[in-house]
This record gives sequence, structure tokens and C-alpha cells, in this order.
Amino acid sequence: MKILQAPITTSELKKTAAALFGDMAKAVVDVDRRLIALDAELHSDLEALLLENGSSQNSLWGINLYPGRGADEFVEFDSMINIRPSQRNMGRGVDDQATRQKIMNIVHQWMK
Repeated sequence: MKILQAPITTSELKKTAAALFGDMAKAVVDVDRRLIALDAELHSDLEALLLENGSSQNSLWGINLYPGRGADEFVEFDSMINIRPSQRNMGRGVDDQATRQKIMNIVHQWMK
């Protein structure tokens, strides 16, 4: 488990994915601090890591990254930590289009 300190290459992300799930790596994005934590079995573990390091719960969103797929399928918005009725997000995805776009911008910032 780690919070990215520098951009990660697709090759490095493929290795991270292969170690746990084969073709997918779980990640949590902090949309306010523009951070990404990855490399864990559960999104909740990454969420806890970011919370311990100063993130706010309302800013954290779980995603899955598929480094072997094309740009349209690279990010999957699917995590139990995304279910938050208090933020009007009722499912495992990310319902708010503006938040989805922030997440995508942050992912692109951290991927080389």
C-alpha cells in the first residue's frame, strides 16, 4: 500500500496489478488533495491510509485501474467506499459527473 509520491508508468502499474488481481489495481483518489493511494486488496485499506495521512472522508473515491485496457476502459468507478447517501451517491459508482471528471484528471496527472 502506498500513496503515490511521483507519477507511475503503465509498466509499473501493470506490475502492481499483477501482484494482487492480475489485470487490475485498486486505487483511492483524494479529489481535494489530488492524491492517489494504490496497491491494496481492499479500497477501504487505501481509504484508511489516506485518512491517516490527513485526507477528508468526503474527498475520497474508490476506483479500479486496468493498465492493459484502452483509455475508455482504463478507469472503473466501482467501490463500496463510494456508497454515501450523505453526499447523494447511492451506488458503488460515482454519480456526480464533475467528481468523475476530477478523478479522471487526477489519474491522468499521476500516470505516465
